[in-house]
Amino acid sequence: MFCPQGMTITMMATLNFTSFNPGSFILVGIPGLEHFHIWIGIPFFAIYLVALAGNGVLLYLITVDSSLHEPMFFFLSMLASADLILGTTCVPKTLGIFWLNAQEITFPGCLTQLFFLHFSFFLDSAILLGMAFDRYVAICSPLRYRSILTPKRIVRIIVGIAGRSFSVILPVVFLVKRLPFCRTRIILHTYCEHIGVARLACADISINIWYGFAVPVMTIISDLILIGISYTLILRAVFHLPSRDARQKALSTCGSHVSVILIFYTPAIFSVLAHRFGHNISHTFHILFANLYVAIPPALNPIIYGVKTKQIREKVIFLFFPKGMQ
Repeated sequence: MFCPQGMTITMMATLNFTSFNPGSFILVGIPGLEHFHIWIGIPFFAIYLVALAGNGVLLYLITVDSSLHEPMFFFLSMLASADLILGTTCVPKTLGIFWLNAQEITFPGCLTQLFFLHFSFFLDSAILLGMAFDRYVAICSPLRYRSILTPKRIVRIIVGIAGRSFSVILPVVFLVKRLPFCRTRIILHTYCEHIGVARLACADISINIWYGFAVPVMTIISDLILIGISYTLILRAVFHLPSRDARQKALSTCGSHVSVILIFYTPAIFSVLAHRFGHNISHTFHILFANLYVAIPPALNPIIYGVKTKQIREKVIFLFFPKGMQ
């Protein structure tokens, strides 16, 4: 016998169970290490403070010191800003989970965190490419450096860098927002990231998986190829310089860039490949590594530039020890 009332109740239950906009998710932290969260939070907090202080000092010096108003330092200030976005997007929430058991995150909050996490990643990659181009022009065409990298052109490059990152990541937000969530709301991570959230959906996520894999890989590969070409041409030009001091100065400047590039791309490539193919990798290791990735590069980058770049090193010493520089 057909029962419309029973059918209505079933439909209502289904609608209540399936939601396109779930109220909230639960971030569990690092699976398998929950009992050590309090202790794990201490080095993360220290690293985050170093990142805030280091990048804050860089931004302050580049802003107030007119001698640092050069294209290279404008790119460096963008890198410091992107690192602050990356660290602040994830680390404070992670510390809240570790120390305050603040595991709940709203769906809009999750989408916001997801957007800024991936946006800052692509922003970092594009900035490193811009910095490689800056070093190429400075070393291979030093007499045309100021005529090529004019303030107007720098602004256009910055707008292009931010625009590319925004346009690549914005579809990810809508790809996640369209999904119905009718399974568990528990995310085995310390922050929201695209594929981790999408896998909780009770719908086909093929588009999410392929967009989340293909777009980062194509972007990383294209940026790495262009960076590689830039540094190949730079090295060829450096070894043709007549002066040994000039060669050492050029290599020292490029050395800091290469260090930052390795620190950024090595874990990024590992993380992307591990998500797609690393089924045999321990989930605990993967989550711990992912957290180190968002915490350590923002802290190391200003230290590397502070040590390797003479202008920055001198300004930092003068800022903290003004009498010693007199």
